[in-house]
Amino acid sequence: MSGIWGGGRAFRYGDDVNTDVIFPGKYTYTLRTDEEIRSVALEDLDPTFRERVQPGDVIVGGRNWGCGSSREQAVTCLLLSGVEVVIAASFSRIFYRNAINNGLLAIACSAAAESIEEGERVSVRLDRSTIEVGESRHFRFAPFDARVLELIRHGGLVEATRRRLAGAAP
Repeated sequence: MSGIWGGGRAFRYGDDVNTDVIFPGKYTYTLRTDEEIRSVALEDLDPTFRERVQPGDVIVGGRNWGCGSSREQAVTCLLLSGVEVVIAASFSRIFYRNAINNGLLAIACSAAAESIEEGERVSVRLDRSTIEVGESRHFRFAPFDARVLELIRHGGLVEATRRRLAGAAP
């Protein structure tokens, strides 16, 4: 995958959006297919999300994005919806780890999270550690460790491990 991620519209949400709001817990053990999981992403917070989201769209959250239980589906439902990037002022530790393990780019950048408006075009340049909003605004974020980048670029921990075991280059 190239060094540019996202490139779609921003879906903006607030502080303390928990995993039960991202992926309702009542579905945890009942939904099995990718389409079923995708179809309930953010249904209580934004009932129109599933109809509006397009591949490459970006989630922008406030502080403590993904707090709550360790629900892997909170990450996978976003990925299955076409979201490649979540930018937030801060993340809960468990959501952040689940994001990295599943290949979702999670960037903590308060300045960007506070500035980006609903519907703006947002892309991320990993090679420059920048978030680009429209054509005129840029925000820097701390570069990712090489091991984290490997996981992200290969779609998460399972795929990166498969590649390594098969002898493929990282």
